[in-house]
Amino acid sequence: MRRSWPFLVYAAVVLVHLVLIALESPARTYSKWALMPVLLFAVLGALLPSSGASGERAADDPVRSGRRSSLAVMLLALGIVFSWAGDVLLGPTFVVGLASFALAHVVFIALFLGPAKARRIPWWVFVYLIWYAVLIPILWPRLGELALVVAVYGLVLAGTAATAVGVNALAAWGGLLFLASDSLLAFRLFWPDFGAAFPDPWQDLAIMALYCAGEGLIAMGIVRRLAADRRTASPPPLAPGAAR
Repeated sequence: MRRSWPFLVYAAVVLVHLVLIALESPARTYSKWALMPVLLFAVLGALLPSSGASGERAADDPVRSGRRSSLAVMLLALGIVFSWAGDVLLGPTFVVGLASFALAHVVFIALFLGPAKARRIPWWVFVYLIWYAVLIPILWPRLGELALVVAVYGLVLAGTAATAVGVNALAAWGGLLFLASDSLLAFRLFWPDFGAAFPDPWQDLAIMALYCAGEGLIAMGIVRRLAADRRTASPPPLAPGAAR
């Protein structure tokens, strides 16, 4: 409970944002900008109270474990910051906003690779390759000059979803919901008839609800993983390149 309560604040801000979307209020722009900063504070609020205890509980080498945890927290924070930049920039400058989200996914993949290497990845993860192989050809004729940009973004998005499976169930669900949100967003942006079949505010509500849940579950998954690692004698690394 001690590690979960800060995320209740994030959930409350998400709820406010979704209500503003449903009301089609102009304030929804500002509530959207507040989402990732609140999530970042939730992560820090969940982790900082126990940081002083990590040396007592985290394995046979507290220095090594502390460095590993610090790197993981830094990567998670950086991914959230890049996501916030994407939230702010995606509307005014689409390519820059998409690049910000792509950087967030690259950071998440770097964060997830350590645990992914330490456990056996289930066969069903290959469904993300199928998702990519189906979605990109469907959208390709409508992407125009953005075709290559969207194709590259799709790769890192699928990479986040696939490597998140190696962390724990929370992160795996987070990666899946993030991917689902961006899939809907892709149809919204590049498939003109999609809006008629799935009009706003329901379309925007679905995209943002999936996105907020995905980001939140990824963050909670990492927090839970760090807590679990501190209780084990030889935890697998949460980030590649951590000192051993």
